[in-house]
Amino acid sequence: MDNFTFQSPTRIIFGKKTELEVGKETKKFSNKILLHYGGSSIKKYGLYDKVIKSLKDENIEIFELGGVKPNPRLDLVYEGIKICRDNNINFILAVGGGSAIDSAKAIACGVNYQGDVWDFYTTDKKAGNVLPIGVVLTIPAAGSEASNGSVITREEGLLKKDYVDDAIRPVFAILNPELTFTLPTEQTLCGISDIFAHGLERYFTNTQNVDFTDRLIEGAFKSLINNAYIVLEKPSDYAARAEIMWIGLVMHNGLFGTGREEDWGSHAIEHELSAIYDIAHGAGLSIVFPAWMKYVYKHDLNRFAQFAVRVFGAERYFNDIERTALEGIKRLENFYKEIGLPTKLKDVNIPDTLLEEMANKSTADGPLGHFVKLETKDVLNILKMTIR
Repeated sequence: MDNFTFQSPTRIIFGKKTELEVGKETKKFSNKILLHYGGSSIKKYGLYDKVIKSLKDENIEIFELGGVKPNPRLDLVYEGIKICRDNNINFILAVGGGSAIDSAKAIACGVNYQGDVWDFYTTDKKAGNVLPIGVVLTIPAAGSEASNGSVITREEGLLKKDYVDDAIRPVFAILNPELTFTLPTEQTLCGISDIFAHGLERYFTNTQNVDFTDRLIEGAFKSLINNAYIVLEKPSDYAARAEIMWIGLVMHNGLFGTGREEDWGSHAIEHELSAIYDIAHGAGLSIVFPAWMKYVYKHDLNRFAQFAVRVFGAERYFNDIERTALEGIKRLENFYKEIGLPTKLKDVNIPDTLLEEMANKSTADGPLGHFVKLETKDVLNILKMTIR
C-alpha cells in the first residue's frame, strides 16, 4: 500500500425531503448566491420551486444561470464568472447532476482569477481563492458532489479537459433519492455506467497489498449491479435508488483510491468520444472499458481473474487463469448489454472515421493511464476494438 493523505470535507445531507434544508445550509456561507442548473426538468418536477422557497425563507439573494448541458461548456462558465463578478457573489449552488456541478466548480475557480479559467484545465496552474459551492444532486453518476474534480468542454477545437484540486470539493451536498425517481431510463443507466467506471479506474492498479480497498470496491460493484436490475423494474424503489446514490458518491470521493495508484486511461479516451460526438459520458465509458480490458488484461491476469471471481462469481480455472480473466470481461460486457448500455460505437451511431484523430488528441500531452501506459498506437488499437 502506498502512502496517502485523505480528506473529504463535504458535508453530506442524505435522505427524504432533505432538499428543503438547502436554505439553512446555504445561509451558513452566504446571503447572495448564484443558482446554477441545467434544463427544465428541475422546474417540471417541482424541485426548483422548493429550492427557491427554501432560499428565500432564509432571505438569500438569488442570481440564476441555467442552461447547463451534458458535457458542460466553457462558454457558460465564462457567463457565470461574469455574473458573479458583476454582482459580488461569493457562493454558488449547483442543482442537478455532474454537469451542473462541474460547471459550478469551474465558475468558482474563475471568479477571483485574473487569467482565463481554461488555464486550470490545460496547464499545471492551481486556482487560488475558490468560491465555495453547495450541491443539490439530481443524478447519481459523476460523483462530482463530493469529488475534487471537474470536467469542462471547450467547443472550439472540441476539447474536453479535467481539473483536479481539493479546493473545489463542495462544502455540502444534499442527496434525496426521491429526486431520481423521474429520471429517464437512459440517464439512470448512463449514471450506473459512470459510477462503475470510477471503481474500475481504481480497481485495476499496479499497487500491491491493497486488499481492503479491493474489497470495498468489489462490494460497491456487487451492490451496484444488484440495484441496477431493481431500478429498471421498479424506478421508484427508494431503497435501490438510495443505494445507487450513495455508491455514486463514495465511489468517487477519493476513499476507494487511498493507498493505491489509479489508472484513468479509459476516461481520457472517452473524453474524446464525448467531446466530438457529445454522447453521454456513461455511454462512452461502457463502450471504451470492455475494449480497454481486452487490450490490457494480460498485464495482470491475477487481478482480472480476481475481478471475475469476486465481482461476477465466475469459476476460477486454476489451470487456465486467462480463461477466468476473460470470463470476467465477458460478464461485465454482458451486464452492460442486459441493462441496455451500448458496448460498441455502432450502438450510438458513431462512425469509425475519426479514430486516429481521437487517439492523437488524447495522447497529445503524453501517454495515458498508469496500469498500462497507453501510447497513441495503443489508444488507436483500443478504439478499433470498439467497432467490432
